[in-house]
Amino acid sequence: MEMPPKSPDGSEKSPQSKELITSNTGSTLCMSSRSESVWTSASRSKWDIYHKPVIVVSVGAAVFLLGMVITSLSCFLPKNKDVYKMCGPAFLSLGLMLLVCGLVWIPIIRKKQKQRQKSQFLQSLKSFFFNR
Repeated sequence: MEMPPKSPDGSEKSPQSKELITSNTGSTLCMSSRSESVWTSASRSKWDIYHKPVIVVSVGAAVFLLGMVITSLSCFLPKNKDVYKMCGPAFLSLGLMLLVCGLVWIPIIRKKQKQRQKSQFLQSLKSFFFNR
């Protein structure tokens, strides 16, 4: 059985210091700080890239249409008219907000994709010229 190394003053290292030395928090921190797709150069499908904004746009359009239906119910049904007049515009505004957020998100993703392609191209060019 191995004996733990002793410090210069003759005392043994504490279990906490052993834990700190053998811990590999640096590598795990680096791995968890970014998604794998940033580090790997594997190409992703269009659905993988745009699925979140598409879902937000779809949900926003559905909520907006629900708001239109509820608002129009206040015109046709005299019973609970106040409830329809309160809930309808709320759903309209929520749906419109989600719809606009999703529609703005798509060009942002496109711009980031173009920047990533440019940076990968420049890195490959740099490595080609400087690694000779």
